[in-house]
Amino acid sequence: MMQSSPLNVRCAIIWIGRLVLGGIFIYAGYSKAFLPNTNFWPYFVLKFSLSMNIANFATQVEAFKLLPAWGVQFVAHTLPFTEIVVGLLVVIGWRLRIWASLLTILMLGFFSAVFHAYLLHMNINCGCFATPEPIDLKKVLEDAALSGLALLMTIFAFMEARQPHPWETEKA
Repeated sequence: MMQSSPLNVRCAIIWIGRLVLGGIFIYAGYSKAFLPNTNFWPYFVLKFSLSMNIANFATQVEAFKLLPAWGVQFVAHTLPFTEIVVGLLVVIGWRLRIWASLLTILMLGFFSAVFHAYLLHMNINCGCFATPEPIDLKKVLEDAALSGLALLMTIFAFMEARQPHPWETEKA
């Protein structure tokens, strides 16, 4: 049986995926929950309110018209913190197959929501980060690329888990 080398394409894609997607998820969750809300500029006290940021994110989630009111509130209150935790766990690499699978499911969900809004020509903001970003072909392609990277990272993480470690000695 041929052992894989310590530096191969699968390992490189796993590392790139962990750093890129984990970093994006950490920043996306942080920006949704903690960055100042720019929509209420004159009310500088409200700009630093977590509840105002979550409420603003809820209106962005509601604009997709995919969830009922209770679903919008659930997503708005849980998604930013879920993104932070999943992003950290993917960057750390602990139980990577589990967290990479969850990250891939989230990315495919984001991609399908953005693609749905793009096909319906909805003039709404993505809601990905704290800055308003319209949904256009660039955003669809960006989400498709990140979803593809997440899928590759997950598949390769499962494949690498089945391989013996390259520096491991063979047992007789």
